[in-house]
Amino acid sequence: MQLILSDIYRGYIACLNAQDWPNLGTFVHDTLHYNERALTLDDYREMLKKDFREIPDLFFDIRLLIEAPPRIAARLRFECAPKAVFMGLRIDGKRVVFCENVFYEFREGKIDTVWSVIDKAAIEAQL
Repeated sequence: MQLILSDIYRGYIACLNAQDWPNLGTFVHDTLHYNERALTLDDYREMLKKDFREIPDLFFDIRLLIEAPPRIAARLRFECAPKAVFMGLRIDGKRVVFCENVFYEFREGKIDTVWSVIDKAAIEAQL
């Protein structure tokens, strides 16, 4: 059976949006790289949990998805209200809209590498 990376990725995004932390390992390897930094699955999970603590209404909205195995490229849109400081910016609950351009590399049907760039200038323009 051939793996369809876009289907796996959509499952991963659904897992994040549901904050279904016990099932994160279904989509992510036990060790991975995030922006060139080596992490364990537990490190990655804690990073994501922290994001949700700081941004309680965080929701990953896929706006563009390109599959080129073993990679996925996505543009994610966020409309949320971070509680205090986000990306070094004092947001303090103000509603902001921004996008993230993110690339994933898969190995054996799971995320192995993540490269992420968030449009901080879009946030700054709204403050």
